[in-house]
Amino acid sequence: MSDFADTYFEAAAELSRSVPRDRVDAMAQRLAAVRDGGGRLFILGVGGGAGHASHAVNDFRKLCALESYAPSDNVSELTARTNDEGWDTSYIEYLKTSRLSERDAILVFSVGGGSREHNVSMNLVRAVEHAKEVGALICGVVGSATGTTAQLGDVVIVVDAPPALKTPLVESLQALVWHGVITHPDLAAAAGKWESVEAATR
Repeated sequence: MSDFADTYFEAAAELSRSVPRDRVDAMAQRLAAVRDGGGRLFILGVGGGAGHASHAVNDFRKLCALESYAPSDNVSELTARTNDEGWDTSYIEYLKTSRLSERDAILVFSVGGGSREHNVSMNLVRAVEHAKEVGALICGVVGSATGTTAQLGDVVIVVDAPPALKTPLVESLQALVWHGVITHPDLAAAAGKWESVEAATR
């Protein structure tokens, strides 16, 4: 085993152990309340976070019966807004057109969580600020406690990864956390296919 592989997977294991379980519980419970109140979930990410958003939309819709959307899934709207109005407003305008309200929630997957100070991921910054303004629930799994998502969010899990491996480990833990949320008994509405197959063969 190489020193790198040992370092990487030991760091991943330690980060997994450090995830605040009470926040996983809280995220599942708060999102269940959004669903039961007729609200919707909008999942926001950029880069790897956009890929996570698309995957997670499927999980929340299919396994949790929670109406969910990701702005990055509609490439035509996303590129039209970016081309005509700018990247910074691409997500907030999607949320405004969707009439985001206090009944709804957003979930952010981002390494930094957006930052006005550093002018990074400003489309996420503006979307989170808008969610705060309208009273929507703000959830997130991010890698920085100082970013906009962590500062304004209601239920945010901060993954404090080693700087040299920050992006891959934060993005890895994001997938681990959301799968923990969608299978949480307070939120799950259906079992996954293979869980159902395994149960039927016992």
